[in-house]
Amino acid sequence: MLAKLPTPYPLALHASLALTLLILLVSPSISQAELGESRTFTNIQGVKIKARLKAVDQGKATITLENGRDYTVAVASFSPTDQSYIKQWTSKNPNTMTPAPVKSGLPLAKINDLLGHELFIDGDLWQNPTEQVAARLQWPRESKTPYSSSYRAYPRKDYRFASARPYSAVLYGGEGKVNGISIVFANKGDFFGAAGSGEDHFIKGKAVPDTPEGLNKIMDRDAEAISTSLTKILGPAKRQKFGDGKNRQTVLRWDWSGHAFLLGNAENEYVSLSIQPVEFADKRGKSKRVPDSLIRKRARGNVEKRDNGDVVINNIPMVDQGPKGYCVPATAERCMRYLGIPADMYLLAMAGQTGLGGGTSPTLLLDAVGKDIKRKGRSFKIWDGEIKLRELARYIDDGIPVMWTLFSTKPFNEIANTRTKERQDLEMWSSYKKKVLQEASTAQLRKERDTAHIVIIIGYNKDTNEIAFSDSWGERYMERWISIPEAQQVSQGRFYVVDL
Repeated sequence: MLAKLPTPYPLALHASLALTLLILLVSPSISQAELGESRTFTNIQGVKIKARLKAVDQGKATITLENGRDYTVAVASFSPTDQSYIKQWTSKNPNTMTPAPVKSGLPLAKINDLLGHELFIDGDLWQNPTEQVAARLQWPRESKTPYSSSYRAYPRKDYRFASARPYSAVLYGGEGKVNGISIVFANKGDFFGAAGSGEDHFIKGKAVPDTPEGLNKIMDRDAEAISTSLTKILGPAKRQKFGDGKNRQTVLRWDWSGHAFLLGNAENEYVSLSIQPVEFADKRGKSKRVPDSLIRKRARGNVEKRDNGDVVINNIPMVDQGPKGYCVPATAERCMRYLGIPADMYLLAMAGQTGLGGGTSPTLLLDAVGKDIKRKGRSFKIWDGEIKLRELARYIDDGIPVMWTLFSTKPFNEIANTRTKERQDLEMWSSYKKKVLQEASTAQLRKERDTAHIVIIIGYNKDTNEIAFSDSWGERYMERWISIPEAQQVSQGRFYVVDL
């Protein structure tokens, strides 16, 4: 009688059980001394099973169950704690691991050595859980929704990826699995916005000036280092077009085991290395359009109505703009991805002619982005005027966020931070409401031109006459609140909406 195992431990049991049992009948026995200790393993879905670790090979672990039967599963399917245990056990039992090439014929170790990080544990990154890959790379979470996730790092100066210094590194996931990686090296936003210094301003011992010409020299250095490294083990690259519209560019491409490495070098803009599925690269970066009906249903399902009268849109992806003035492209990326349109703030910054270190013109960038949005079958609306709750509510109730330009002054942020913290205490709600209405009637906020900014309006409360807004500064700034009279005093008076 066959032992019944809990799902999804193992995932492919029903298809391969007969073959597994046949292997067990002809395989030599292994003594208990060679097995790991008996322990309870947990997979990423939380299912537990008691077993002993027997062997590790090519990113897969063989475990022996209490009934004496073996089964082999991907190490990535275990919990982070179990993965750590497996790694330690393997280092103490090196003879149990037999390194072997993946289907491409190139050992995983060479690819990881090239990148300088343990990105691959098997030959198919696209089947790896996003959270576990991010943990291996030590990239912090940027955003997580039921539909997608991202993990972004703004690495320290001595950090290297493929022999060059990245300024931004992001891992994208969908449905729990990795679906792409984007690494941006020398670029006009981070290079000047982060005040690149020290070794970053020297090539062969000579200082590079803080000018577009100096940036291009650094970019060429990075592109050459990455290209040389990839060519050394993957062979010569081929050239191809990637992207569309103003984001279309010529990239160098190397393929390996279902993964396409795409190196871009956009003059005066950035150097990037994108790792994508080969199928996606073959389509020149054009993804399948998500049906309007699905997006509309999803958007409306994201609207939360709270007991205190708050109406708020949830599950808008966060994009952290980092130390540069990329609030406009970061905010646009958030709204576009929320409605199923692939976007990247660096590409958007290029289309919008963002200045050195940032400083994007909302009108210039969003006008350019709007044309691309319309080309992809979505509508893009712009209007000027005062903040009107009824007009905003019409979009919020349908799950559609509104981009709003303002002057993000210090007094404005202090009020928003204080209110956001105070309003979390529902027991004091009535007194909070009186306080907000009173302070809003006497507020005197000024417009300060050097604090120009753009945010997403994601909610409202009719009783307190407040709006909820979200900044592209990380998850801590996902939801903040301000009264409409106060918001009006710092408003630039322009609004943008990506709609269906």
